[in-house]
Amino acid sequence: MEKTARINYNIDKGWVSHHNSDVWAQTGPTGGYANDPKGSPRWSCWPLSGPWFCQHLWEHYLFNGDENYLRETAYPLMKGAAEFILEWLQPDEESGYLVTIPSTSPENNFIYIDSKGKRKKGEISKASTMDMMLIHDLFTNCIQACGILGTDPGFCQELKETLPRLYPLQQGAKGQLQEWYKDFEEEDVKHRHVSHLFGLHPGKQILPRRDTALAEACKRTLEIRGDGGTGWAMAWKINFWARLEDGNHAYQMLKNGLKYVDATEVSMKGGGTYANLFDAHPPFQIDGNFGGTAGITEMLIQSHAEEIFLLPALPDQWPTGSVKGLRTRGGFIVDMEWDNKKVTKVSILSTLGGNCRIRCSTHLLGKAKIKEAIGKNKNPFFFTADTPVFIEKENIENKIYLELPETQVIEFETKKEKGIC
Repeated sequence: MEKTARINYNIDKGWVSHHNSDVWAQTGPTGGYANDPKGSPRWSCWPLSGPWFCQHLWEHYLFNGDENYLRETAYPLMKGAAEFILEWLQPDEESGYLVTIPSTSPENNFIYIDSKGKRKKGEISKASTMDMMLIHDLFTNCIQACGILGTDPGFCQELKETLPRLYPLQQGAKGQLQEWYKDFEEEDVKHRHVSHLFGLHPGKQILPRRDTALAEACKRTLEIRGDGGTGWAMAWKINFWARLEDGNHAYQMLKNGLKYVDATEVSMKGGGTYANLFDAHPPFQIDGNFGGTAGITEMLIQSHAEEIFLLPALPDQWPTGSVKGLRTRGGFIVDMEWDNKKVTKVSILSTLGGNCRIRCSTHLLGKAKIKEAIGKNKNPFFFTADTPVFIEKENIENKIYLELPETQVIEFETKKEKGIC
């Protein structure tokens, strides 16, 4: 991967990988299809998979708390990916911010007007929203890791100084979160990719209860894109709607993702599930199966913000139920039961100890050692990055609003391998 960075981009710091690999573990840009021998840059020119890979490494640490793993395995790779990005970012004369250039929003196109006033299809731009959110996620995770490990103060400071210089998020004329650095017209309004919402999921830069305007722009984006796509795209939308605390819409996406698809059909818009329960993205992608499972979990429990959120997106169709063994960041294992959409019983096992903060619509105060949560969560596994800079549009027509139910946030101290009911 370091060799790929040197050969492809003449960058001798860090490492890079692209959107696809194979049994030979290639990390360079892939070629084209038989009917497209040169390949299309909208999917093959994407040197940002490193930050996304590193999110998995960091999240693994947040769940298991293995500091040796963080020090020896995860952090060195995270640092290498960030070092490459620091070199990859370029100052933009037009805006004054740091941007990625060239930049794509994977597999999507846009329409622009050329110097002669003609409509043209574009694939390559700069500072796509997905790029900037991936970089924001990587840098903030590296900064947190440096603090935990007590290492690389100079590198950490460079990341802190770079973050506010990243190209900001923008709101489009329709109220949506812009996909590219300008509010380009979309070639395919219902395109299956919604990559620019990475900061909502699986990232944690956009938190609806903190970043209301940003979350409303995300919701508007989803409304415009619609509820279609291939199987994996529907699975991602389950997670988006769950993060927006809209359980009924998440449930609708779950139903759409389970729609039967004939295996002989080849379509990039009519996804669902084949008879063998494989994800319908011709011919098959496991993303839909894993993503659908993740989406159901996000509907029942979330822990990416400063707390464990119980039943954040419970649909009306699941008024009564129970679940066991849900794991959260911070090493907590949760069993719970609910009736009439209210938690009736919850048992929490702490595998790492530390402060346990719970958000729930059910009143849970009154037990010994449980108090109302105030301020930042002191448990380091539940840190949240500052909100990215977001430039809103004024006078948006048909502006939408989030409707978030009232909740209570409590907290209590736990000891390793001890439970509380």
